[in-house]
Amino acid sequence: MELQGKVAFVTGSTRGIGLEIAKAFAKEGANIVLNGRSEIAAELIQEIESYGVKCIGVSGDISDFDQASKMIKETEENLGPVGILINNAGITNDKLMLRMTADDFDKVLKINLVGTFNMTQHVLKKMLKQREGAIINLSSVSGLIGNVGQANYAASKAGVVGFTKSVAREVAPRGITCNAIAPGFIQTDMTDVLSDKIKEQVTQNIPMQRFGQVDDVAQTAIFLAKNSYITGQVINVDGGLVMHG
Repeated sequence: MELQGKVAFVTGSTRGIGLEIAKAFAKEGANIVLNGRSEIAAELIQEIESYGVKCIGVSGDISDFDQASKMIKETEENLGPVGILINNAGITNDKLMLRMTADDFDKVLKINLVGTFNMTQHVLKKMLKQREGAIINLSSVSGLIGNVGQANYAASKAGVVGFTKSVAREVAPRGITCNAIAPGFIQTDMTDVLSDKIKEQVTQNIPMQRFGQVDDVAQTAIFLAKNSYITGQVINVDGGLVMHG
């Protein structure tokens, strides 16, 4: 798919991986929708527009079906139909299973998995009519191999994988791709809070012997959006942490 002039909606894009993905698509000439729960800072919009593209900020809760619908309608009214959806928004709430409450479990699944469903549902109708589109869902290596204290998060991200493959099968005949990216340990605000000891332990388990960068994930999203014959795949961006076969 040619990205120039397309509308790319990136959920959870006010910082970290989401913001880097938004910047990468802007550099490719795509018009950008920044998204978060609170109002989007004017400085972020201006930064994206500095790449010579259009950018709007659309705030709302992706876990709410009606709010998700409203955000897509607002996008269509201001920029046109969404051609690329990157379901990046997600939360963690790590606790050991015996200490995890039902609410701890539900909240993570509501954002990470139900939110992905909500946003995808609302963009698909226009994509199907246009017979073109790219949906990229952010999963995680935790969703592939599990992780101690992350039963909720791992379940949500494993769900994203199954969701991705099912949607890919449904929409492929209309020329729409649906893929997932499973990041490993990426250097962000979330990983910066880890102690040096934990970082060292984690690094020892990564064949590349280092954390990834947000641009590693962003460039993978660009690759998937451009390729019209790759669909239903999960690309691990993890320095070799998870290997199969």
